[in-house]
This record gives sequence, C-alpha cells and structure tokens, in this order.
Amino acid sequence: MAQLPPLEQFYKILDYEFQEVSLIITALTHSSYANETKRSIPFNERMEFLGDSVLGLAVSDYLYRTYSDLPEGVLSKIRAGVVSEQSLAKKAAEIKLGDYLRLGKGEEHADARSRPSILADALEAVIGAMYLDSSLETTKVYVLKLMVPAIESFIAGEGIKDFKTDLQELLQSTSTLEISYRIINESGPDHDKWFTAVIYHGETPMGKGQGKSKKEAEQQAAQDALDKLAES
Repeated sequence: MAQLPPLEQFYKILDYEFQEVSLIITALTHSSYANETKRSIPFNERMEFLGDSVLGLAVSDYLYRTYSDLPEGVLSKIRAGVVSEQSLAKKAAEIKLGDYLRLGKGEEHADARSRPSILADALEAVIGAMYLDSSLETTKVYVLKLMVPAIESFIAGEGIKDFKTDLQELLQSTSTLEISYRIINESGPDHDKWFTAVIYHGETPMGKGQGKSKKEAEQQAAQDALDKLAES
C-alpha cells in the first residue's frame, strides 16, 4: 500500500479538523483497500450516499435563496452540473483529495487517484463524514465555500463540458441519422465496475470511451468522437 501524507495536512486544506478521526479515515477508504485487507474494515460507499444528499441539499438551498428569479428547470440544470461527477472530481483535485485515499494495489496501478469517478465519490464521502462529525450547518458552510465558484461559473454559462450535448448538436446540424450509445463491455466486481461505451451515428461507430459508470463511459466516447472529427 502507498505511504500517505499525514491527515493533519488534509485538515489544513479542508480548514476543518475532525473530532472523530475514524469518520474521515472511512471517507478516504476505497472498497478496493477494504477488500485487500485481511480484517473487516469500513469503506466509503455508505458515507458517499449520505454526502450526496447533504451536497444536494446545500446546493439546492443556496440556489433557491440566491437566484429567486430563475425557474425550477434552470435551477435543476445548474444543480445537476454543479454536483456532476466531472464537477466534483475537479473540486476534489483542487483539494488534493486523491493524495489521501486508501486504495488497493490494483487501483494504485490503475492510476485511480486521478480517476474522476473515484475522486467524486470520495468527495461526497468526505462531506458525509463532516456532517456526521459536526452538523448540517457547519457542513453546508464548507460545501458552499467549495462549490459556489462552480455555481457562479454555471450561472455565467461556463462550467464542465457536456461532450454528449456538444456532439449531438454538431451532428444534428448536418444529419438526421440517429445517435446512440451502446455499452459493449462491463468488467470487474459489482462494487467496482468498469464500463466501455461506443457511440454510433446511424450504424457507424464514431468513438469509444471507458469509465466507472455508464454515464462517464458515454461522455468519454463522445469526447473521443469530437476529437476525431476535429482531426479529420
């Protein structure tokens, strides 16, 4: 297993010190690490579930109170972008979250510390751990400190690229052929799946992508197709 930096460094980055250290350790423990140890230890999937709800509430509450002129549909779209896997992975990278993750040997060799799905899930777990260690209000303050810049970017029409939408708009401007995504392969155990997607324009394959979720694989396939179109 890799030698990890001390937790005190992570506390400084978070600007928060955990009172119950076991909570942050669990939040930083990937299932691959737990599966490779000879003893039963908790990992971050349940905490990720909790953090996802706290994150969604904090962002929704902020959007509702701050942007009273925006309709529900626009607010939903902004929230979806802000809490998306790509957005969360970007924020996780900013706080160097990957450096502190406890990963199994197989994930270490697969460069999982920079994998968007693992980073996004771990950030949600850290949020869940903070909620359990403190309070909803304390956690909301931290979430907004982290995510308000992303919210403002989406409000300004910026934010994370949606490659599927970009590709769809490009192709539909010149063709009426159907655009479809097919998952051609699933590998790994149930708790750690790896998906491969191919995008088709009609019956012609245009790009291939992989990811820890079907959505991530499809986004990667769309980006691959866009890159190929740009080169041609």
